[in-house]
Amino acid sequence: MAGQQHVSCGRDLHCVPDISSSTQLASVAGFDFAAMPLVHPRFKREFLEGKAKDRQGAFARSDLFLSSQDWSSLVVGKLSPWLQLDSDDEITRKNSQAALKQELAYAAHLSVPAVLVPLSNSKCANLGRCLLSHMQGHSNHQVWIQVPMVAPSRLTDDLVENDTKQQSSGSNNVMEDSDIVPTSQDPWHWWNTLRRVCHHHKRLGVALEISADLPAQSVINRWLGEPLKCAIFSTTLFLTNKKGYPVLSKAHQQLAHKLFRLDVQMMITGINRHPDKGIRAYQQYMDHLFQNQQPLTGVEAFAKGYEDYLQCPLQPLADNLESQTYEIFEKDPVKYTSYQKAVFQALKDRVPDSEKDTKISVVMVLGAGRGPLVTASLKAAEQADRKIEVYAVEKNPNAAVTLFTLKEEKWGDNVTIVQSDMRDWEAPVKADIIVSELLGAFGDNELSPECLDGAQPFLKEDCISIPCTYTSHLSPIMSHKLYNEVRLCKDKDKNQDAHFETPYVVHLHNVTRLAPSVPLFTFTHPNKNSLDNTRYKSVGFIMEDDAEVHGFAGYFDTVLYKDIILSTNPKTFSEGMFSWFSIFFPLKEPVHVTAKSELVVHFWRNSTPRNVWYEWCVSEPVTMPIHNINGRSYTIGM
Repeated sequence: MAGQQHVSCGRDLHCVPDISSSTQLASVAGFDFAAMPLVHPRFKREFLEGKAKDRQGAFARSDLFLSSQDWSSLVVGKLSPWLQLDSDDEITRKNSQAALKQELAYAAHLSVPAVLVPLSNSKCANLGRCLLSHMQGHSNHQVWIQVPMVAPSRLTDDLVENDTKQQSSGSNNVMEDSDIVPTSQDPWHWWNTLRRVCHHHKRLGVALEISADLPAQSVINRWLGEPLKCAIFSTTLFLTNKKGYPVLSKAHQQLAHKLFRLDVQMMITGINRHPDKGIRAYQQYMDHLFQNQQPLTGVEAFAKGYEDYLQCPLQPLADNLESQTYEIFEKDPVKYTSYQKAVFQALKDRVPDSEKDTKISVVMVLGAGRGPLVTASLKAAEQADRKIEVYAVEKNPNAAVTLFTLKEEKWGDNVTIVQSDMRDWEAPVKADIIVSELLGAFGDNELSPECLDGAQPFLKEDCISIPCTYTSHLSPIMSHKLYNEVRLCKDKDKNQDAHFETPYVVHLHNVTRLAPSVPLFTFTHPNKNSLDNTRYKSVGFIMEDDAEVHGFAGYFDTVLYKDIILSTNPKTFSEGMFSWFSIFFPLKEPVHVTAKSELVVHFWRNSTPRNVWYEWCVSEPVTMPIHNINGRSYTIGM
């Protein structure tokens, strides 16, 4: 992948008699880091009572065995396996708490980048409290919660059934969909309980133990929306190819490729089951998978570096766009081709062949920017063999400089440049066709309805608008990453909830879409009804699995003309188009939902003569306060 030469892969070490030689051997075998116990796994300490309570001496090996740089780049610390922070026995629990505090403090002293914390059941409230207490301190390392993808008890229960199926139909290493897994047996619930106890702390991550039989795709997708930091592959998962090398099943290969896309680090655990090839063969195979991924799509390449990066939506009416912004939009290979097709078809429909030499169509490009729609319209007219007169209307005086230059050097006299807000312009003629690209990430969020309604006075009765209609779409998403990114956006000069009452433009990446998108608001042009662009609608979603809802992703689709459509909706996405990312409406508090339950959200589009804004709230399965009431945190200026 671009910007990264090989996969980051670590080695899980259970016994480390010599730290220096163990890290060196792991490095020689091609591994980038090693996970190792900070304290000997059998060195149990007693802090309250017992023979070992007053034992003198060091509880761990000295930090001098490695340099500070090696500790901070080559080692992931592992906690003692005997810790039981949620034990019913008070002595055991308090001893475990003291030992955990001691080991985490030593990890902070060593400056290791991360600490592995095993999680084996849903009884983890006290563990969560202790971890949160530590993370609220001055430590900087990440806390990786090591959790199995599928509970070991469930694998045992399914063993005989799966064995029979594999013998009859061949193994594909994928579990079939079954009844809803009880919460106590679902490792995702263990993780989610701990995550909620720790208030979705930003330094919490998941080290996911990959199972031999992969769960249903919906379960995998749910994990892919979590803050995955490391994927742990046991050597028992690897098969042997004809040349005697370790390889993964097709299903596990596909999973690995999805993990690579999220920049998840890999870790190999277990004994070497291919001793003649050496432990390095496992690392080399993971690197081989990494190097042989599908190349990035045009959209992925364009968005590289912007994954899950929150941006405030553009306000082109209130602000003038910069040259760089125009330049990015103009590189879209799909949008302007589609616009050209739409203008071509509209001209063919509007002007019959018998009138093509005499009839001149007035085409008004409203919001011409630096002229790509003007160029597309002129090309469409030439292709259709129709005569047009173009008015390029643009309020931005800086962009108008480019328009005047293009008129002089390229377009000629059949293009008239109008430097004005389209709502204030008094057109000398009426338009046969209006063309605009005023749509935002949510369709109407850059005030296309208000702008095009302002152009109504200079449209002919049978005027064609390109686009003629557009609809916003909404779907609930889970993303620990986005939730924490929003929390970091707090502005001391605004109300305390302003960052959670603001929609953000974002390239969704480390997310899980929890239900298919549904349509929300539709706008049609020309608008021959009353010019009221306020809207209200409530929509419901049936949840596929238990999950945490962190907010709603917004998309749109638009009909340019007849069957020529552009869409950012995942269901109908226009392949190759990158002019628009999605929009994200966050929730102040995550909402827990269960499989097959209904999530109901209410959305409003409200306005005054000066501003437009959205309001939203959840009413099922819990009732939440309305976000952004009266536009107190975010408005779109007119």
